[in-house]
Amino acid sequence: MPVIRKMAAVGLAAMVAVALTGCGFHLAGSRPQPLALKSVYVELVDPYRVTAPPVEEAIKARIARGGGVVKSKPEDADTVLRLSNLAEAQEVLSIGNDGRAIEYRLVTRVTFEMRRTVNGKATVLIAPESQSVSRDYSFSAQQILAKEAEEARLRRYIQDDLAERVLLRVEALLAKDAPGLAPPAEPDQVPADAVPRPPVTPGIVPADAPGAAPPA
Repeated sequence: MPVIRKMAAVGLAAMVAVALTGCGFHLAGSRPQPLALKSVYVELVDPYRVTAPPVEEAIKARIARGGGVVKSKPEDADTVLRLSNLAEAQEVLSIGNDGRAIEYRLVTRVTFEMRRTVNGKATVLIAPESQSVSRDYSFSAQQILAKEAEEARLRRYIQDDLAERVLLRVEALLAKDAPGLAPPAEPDQVPADAVPRPPVTPGIVPADAPGAAPPA
């Protein structure tokens, strides 16, 4: 009985995945990759940071999962995705009876832009724009160690979510302002500039169809 239940669950999951794919939904990292991200250098402007922040690592990982190549040098890449002004802020939402903060909001913000260099000439593909993500969490002085670990996990989660939002925005802007660098159209999508074909009534052969009899 457990085997049958397990097989049914697997079959249901497969049907859900097929249905989501058919309606245009893509799992993170599986949607069509923009041409501008096929060969890209991700640059973080932060002279005081020694290690790469989670948002930079997450962006690189997502680009690689989508089939793109993250270059180690800007001169080897077709485009440069530049990240700057990465900042984290903590806001107090509520205070307990003892005057201590018991609820916070974490806000992480980053500015991104994209450019392409051809024959030594730089072209701006995406002008500087900011994205931010915020999450609320509670704090207890009686569980300070557990809460500190929770806050650290939350900060990483926020930056991972921020990376996804940045890439989604990059794809949207490329599709709008640089169609040639946008993701390819889905197979079942009809191009916007396609010429509509005249409707054909069942049982009636159009006069210009091959083999059609000439009019009487």
